[in-house]
Amino acid sequence: MMSETRRNREGHFDWPLVVVVYALSIFGILCITMATYVPSVSEDLPLLNKILASRSGMWQSIFLVVSPIVIGVIVALPTQIIRSRTRLVYLGVLGLLVVTLVIGQVSNGLRGWLKSDLLGRSIQVSEFSKLSVMLMLAQQLARSEKPMSKFRDFMRTMIIVGVPALAVLAQGETGTVIVIAFMFLAMIYFAGVDIRIILAFIVLGVLGIGAIVAYGMLSETTDYRILRLLAFMDPEKYRQTGGYQILMSQKAIGAGQMTGVGTFLPGSWTTLGFVPESSTDAIFTVVGECFGFVGCAGVLLAYLFIILRMIFLARFTEDKFCRLVIVGVVSMLLFHVFQNVAMSMGIMPITGIPLPFLSYGGSNFISNIAAVALVLNIGRSGNSATVTTVPLPKMNTVR
Repeated sequence: MMSETRRNREGHFDWPLVVVVYALSIFGILCITMATYVPSVSEDLPLLNKILASRSGMWQSIFLVVSPIVIGVIVALPTQIIRSRTRLVYLGVLGLLVVTLVIGQVSNGLRGWLKSDLLGRSIQVSEFSKLSVMLMLAQQLARSEKPMSKFRDFMRTMIIVGVPALAVLAQGETGTVIVIAFMFLAMIYFAGVDIRIILAFIVLGVLGIGAIVAYGMLSETTDYRILRLLAFMDPEKYRQTGGYQILMSQKAIGAGQMTGVGTFLPGSWTTLGFVPESSTDAIFTVVGECFGFVGCAGVLLAYLFIILRMIFLARFTEDKFCRLVIVGVVSMLLFHVFQNVAMSMGIMPITGIPLPFLSYGGSNFISNIAAVALVLNIGRSGNSATVTTVPLPKMNTVR
């Protein structure tokens, strides 16, 4: 036990975390291929050919092959370099968000993609805004033992979070804004911000959601985001609009029962296309239908391992900036998993929040890999108290 503690304090590359992340990613390629499976095209093909026959499965495989380069570059950088370049990264992503608002591609009513001729793909900049906000916020909160206690620090923190969030919201990406808000609350809590400030933010958030719901109930709005909130409360009433995905997701997951209907089964709910966005936001329905309760439990246990492993690494990270980065990564992944799984089962409203490492999407996958790489960088560097600039605050308590 003593040698393990010393090894973590000295720093090491956390292979168990990497292995589980890549196991989930490979499983994700399988689920994406099943979600986009066309029996008439690839029914008799071996698994590898099925993946290559699926455009989404093929591209996700390419993202997977490229991802070790992302991890290698980030892990190789000294932590002090990452800290010193945080503002540059933040301003760069913010600039791309503004450019996206002007010339971005529109898809499903969202102006959130920048086309890259070099990559031959479109980049969803909002996915990287979460990382940039997290790094900049960690740097700001690490400056003081009592962050946000002065008006100037409070306003600076709100600008760091608010400007990118408004830019993302203007693109129509409500889900990413919700993730940023949850990450913000988690980071300011563990940074030692006065609990009364945190409670005020929570109350304002609840009042805001209540006002949106009230507006939707009293008006004949066609805004799909408001309809999703209303459909969550009564899916049957809105089964032709916002409630359709909830109802179909529940039926697909329920069809899997204990062990699932099996892989590449013609005539399944997901294969027939009854579940919208089954390869992206609703990928958990594929897991539930094809692998049943056993498969869902296995996926959730893998996520639990990732979260707990990161928390374990944070125990040996005494530098406040580095610890807040891990808190940001954990809260981001935790909310993604909770919201995606919960909305698939109908216990949370539908939002465009993908499931980390499983859902199809290069921007989301690479940004999540980069987030894991930041944690690996901190764990490898062995940040001890010798580089701590501010003592760690005591746990917040309600008085």
